[in-house]
Amino acid sequence: MAGHNKWSQIKRKKGALDAKRSKIFTKLIKEITVAVKEGGADPDANPRLRLAIQMSKGANMPKDNIERAVSKGEGGDASDYSQVNYEGYGPGGVAVYVECLTDNINRTVQNLRTMFNKSGGSLGTSGSVEYLFDRKGVFVAHRNPEQPIDEDELLLELADGGAEEVEFEEGYMTIYSAMEDFGALQKKVEELNLDLESADLQRLPQTTVKVEDPEAVRKVLRLIDSLEDDDDVQQVYHNLELSEEVMAALE
Repeated sequence: MAGHNKWSQIKRKKGALDAKRSKIFTKLIKEITVAVKEGGADPDANPRLRLAIQMSKGANMPKDNIERAVSKGEGGDASDYSQVNYEGYGPGGVAVYVECLTDNINRTVQNLRTMFNKSGGSLGTSGSVEYLFDRKGVFVAHRNPEQPIDEDELLLELADGGAEEVEFEEGYMTIYSAMEDFGALQKKVEELNLDLESADLQRLPQTTVKVEDPEAVRKVLRLIDSLEDDDDVQQVYHNLELSEEVMAALE
């Protein structure tokens, strides 16, 4: 998971500089309304809604926005949305998996196909890259350097809640779980009062692809950015691994 973690760090730093908050809020609101429509407005009984609310809090969405999104879902506002996933390859053989919520599938697939083609990649068929990713729960929590923690004791507590792996880094810790243990670990993290930045289900690459050509890497990154910027796209996953040499060439 090291390659994925390195990309997560890059995205965190990049996001801190140029995050498009309104876009993020729009996607989260859409997820909340769909979650409510499918499973009801009680987050304790609706894991998808509980996750969407946790992600919204992690993105610093105001409480009023969250409550309005829940109300919209109760009123059937999400009735026209379909959840669809698309798979393809970017330059250098990088696998890309895209999760969407859309009210117009024809528009969505045409937009995605155009983005893949412009990058030099191609949109594939269902199942063409899904097998390359594992569905995992991923929790990212802040670490306060002025408040040391007993890592061994914390690891035991988290393992009791279903954690498979914990990575400690400067200022952060990243906790991984099996998809089916996400809810239990979420409750454990809340019991431990960890300062969460994010908590969500992700598709983590089983192996990563190194692309040494800086121009090809730029094309992949532009593809990922354009996909994430699309209103119908909720999440984008990939298996690109960036070497230190390529990172230096991109700066």
